[in-house]
Amino acid sequence: MPSPSAPWRARLPALLPFLNWPRPTGVLLRGEALAGLTVGLMLIPQSVAYATLAGMPPVTGIYAAILPAILAVLFSSSTRLAVGPTALTGLLVGAGLAGAVPGLQPGSAQWVQLAMWLALLSGLLQLLLGFMRFGWLLNVVNAPVLTAFTQAAALLIIGSQVRALLGVGAATDGPSDWLPWLATPQNLITAIDGRALAFGAGTLAWLLLARRWRPGFPAVLVAVLATSGLSYLSAYEASGGAVVGALPAGLPSLALPGWPGWSVLGTLVLPTLVITLISFLETASSAKVDHERSGTRWNQDQDLIGQGLGKIAAGFSGAFPVSSSFSRSALNLYAGARTGWATVFSAVVVLLALLFFIPVLHHVPLSVLAAIVVTAVLGLIKPREFARLWRVARAEALIAALTFTVTLLAAPQLYWGVLTGVVLSLGHFLYTRLHPRIIEVGLHPDGSLRDRHLWHLPPLAPHTVGLRMDAALDFASAAEFERAIVEHLTAHPDTRHLVVFAQSINRLDATGAETFLKIAQHLREQQVVLHISGMKLPVEQTLARAGWRAQEPAHRLYRTDAEALAALALTRGEGEP
Repeated sequence: MPSPSAPWRARLPALLPFLNWPRPTGVLLRGEALAGLTVGLMLIPQSVAYATLAGMPPVTGIYAAILPAILAVLFSSSTRLAVGPTALTGLLVGAGLAGAVPGLQPGSAQWVQLAMWLALLSGLLQLLLGFMRFGWLLNVVNAPVLTAFTQAAALLIIGSQVRALLGVGAATDGPSDWLPWLATPQNLITAIDGRALAFGAGTLAWLLLARRWRPGFPAVLVAVLATSGLSYLSAYEASGGAVVGALPAGLPSLALPGWPGWSVLGTLVLPTLVITLISFLETASSAKVDHERSGTRWNQDQDLIGQGLGKIAAGFSGAFPVSSSFSRSALNLYAGARTGWATVFSAVVVLLALLFFIPVLHHVPLSVLAAIVVTAVLGLIKPREFARLWRVARAEALIAALTFTVTLLAAPQLYWGVLTGVVLSLGHFLYTRLHPRIIEVGLHPDGSLRDRHLWHLPPLAPHTVGLRMDAALDFASAAEFERAIVEHLTAHPDTRHLVVFAQSINRLDATGAETFLKIAQHLREQQVVLHISGMKLPVEQTLARAGWRAQEPAHRLYRTDAEALAALALTRGEGEP
């Protein structure tokens, strides 16, 4: 007799995905530890750099790379993704908080509290979407909109780091702070810190060369260690150079952020939605590559749950929202990661760094962190994508261009760029649904049915018109379908046979059924025989439930186009039926 707990045991692997991981062996753990070490060595300096991009204290980036990463990988279906701070999410956090409260300063206690709320709210939303199996909702952002937004965000990220690279101010200064410098370029030139520029430019050149030379080499860590040593030996901080400074050592304390009030919380709604959407699309781009390589099915709802838990853990850790990094995930795969143990090991590497490596970060110049950020996002800028998109679909290219433009102009309120792209894309989608492709077909010499007017083909038979609509017959397309038929009958009153090639009609709703019955009645009154070829069974069943009778002399059904064409051939030379 089966145990009463047997059903629960069968469901446990679905509820706790980490139970599906392969049993750890010495060989497996050695490989996973090597991959985790490789990613962890890159993650430490990147976490600090992305924290400054978000306007957060540098140590919070390290906090975001430990517990959030472990929880996310334990409850995700994509176990080889590298979770932690990312440049795009960091920018969204900084931009979302910039106008949340008047006078709010990056790095302040209130800024940190609100960033924690962003992590909690976006995590709860992703968790809810995952449990409700609503992952498909995130498909409202199509590839052109995401590409345009990402490239605009990459330019904004680079622009935000220019001052730190030049040594003339913090990377988090707003665009208005540039006005005095732009008004007097000579002052800008004299204000540039040559040492900061040397640190930043040298680091940037080193990272770009190392990326080409050997992608798996911990070039970021080497750059941090080298510049930290040079900064210390040259007394860079003592002579006025901007460095990371003292960071608190030890583990983060788990705590709930203070209540900001309903009015302030309301200002976080749009940033929360954008972070939820864009951060998971970051995850999707990496997850699809991972599952394609492993030949497995991607469970986007489970990944939503894992990513949501990771963000919630970041909120309780005093950090900001996390996401999956495409570059670190690619490095994880390149280093030979096979399971989630690699992410666990990388989190352990970061934890050890937090306990023992923190003093080294004190002397790292801020221009070096800026170079790390710039290097990470340079690969996101792909102007050729706009040209390719223009060749493929010009309407979507225009939508992408508007998304790109609005994102740049609306900064720091970046959500306007996403909203613009989503609204325009949905509007374009609705327009195409309301205006389906309906063509009159003719028989091509090669035996296929093609657009009669495009290919200059004769009618299928005398007093006959053949129509094909490449869409479902539903509330969106029904009016256009009816209009095409009525207009043709009005223009050609001698028509006696109407052939509907219905193989492309894969769905019929109540509005479509009502419209079809009305058209059939109209044709019957006009003494026009309705021929239907290739009607799908679900469509026929819906029509039958709506009161349509298949066995009537006013219409004829054919299972294939060949059968319909053979029947039409018999009407050649005939008079009216």
